[in-house]
Amino acid sequence: MITSTSADTTPIDVVVRERHCVASDIDEFTLARPGSGALPAWEPGAHIDLLLSDALVRQYSLCSDPGDPSTYRIAVLREPHGRGGSARAHEMLRVGAHISIRPPRNHFPLVRALGYVFVAGGIGITPMMPLVAAAARGGRPWRLVYTGRDDASMPYARELRERYGDSVTLHHSTRDGRFDLASDLAGSSPGTAVYACGPRSLIAAAEAACAGLEAVDVFAERFTAADLRGADSRAFELSLAVSGLTLSVPARRSILEVAEASGVVALSSCREGTCGTCETVVVSGEVDHRDSVLTPQERAENESMMICVSRCAGERLVLEL
Repeated sequence: MITSTSADTTPIDVVVRERHCVASDIDEFTLARPGSGALPAWEPGAHIDLLLSDALVRQYSLCSDPGDPSTYRIAVLREPHGRGGSARAHEMLRVGAHISIRPPRNHFPLVRALGYVFVAGGIGITPMMPLVAAAARGGRPWRLVYTGRDDASMPYARELRERYGDSVTLHHSTRDGRFDLASDLAGSSPGTAVYACGPRSLIAAAEAACAGLEAVDVFAERFTAADLRGADSRAFELSLAVSGLTLSVPARRSILEVAEASGVVALSSCREGTCGTCETVVVSGEVDHRDSVLTPQERAENESMMICVSRCAGERLVLEL
């Protein structure tokens, strides 16, 4: 099932109204329409595409209040050894600067559960801000585990602790070592939803900790692509229901690449299976899901796929393209 907040991908012009440093190398940006008027509605867990140039698009989680449609708020960690997007954002997004974004999409929504545990590492706290607020309003039991190197690397830590008290656990790894998620999550009751966002190791630890727990589901928001080394890839036939084309997808080329080479316009961004931009409806055929976006349930439903990395598990796949 496609979980995007909005199917509209038309760019929106916004202006940077405010900019604040919220932690070491992390700045918060408040975006609004140049004149006045509401921005598209969104739900906790959603992110926006920041169009930094024609070829440079990056996704950032919304960390503001969905009840305030006048602004969007994002926080960006400047990564000197990254792919250049965060550095470009820090350079471009000065107060008064104009930039384009795409409407919010959501692959990290708050599901119905008997209780919630939110696990965040560093900048992974950004989608948790509205998720935690929604859980608190819902009245179900919840708690947040927030880890980071130290105070300077953990944006919003004081704000969260002041607002929610003992429901928030703050952990400094430089002082106390690695947080023991296995022990922390071991007592999770059936019906608990565990949300994890942060470094790959943190998410892997949360998934491993919950693997043997009854009716405890893990939902993850990843910043890095899944490790696909050694994954078996073979050629298959691809039919595009809208375009009317039948194409061959070689073992070493993605569906997205083959479609683009045939003149088919397909929205994309990260090309690593982490952002959800290229999500496409599956008409028929079994999918070999290789993305880091869809939940296990969504994968089992086989209704959509990320065409930048996922492939056909059989001989033929029909997509709504």
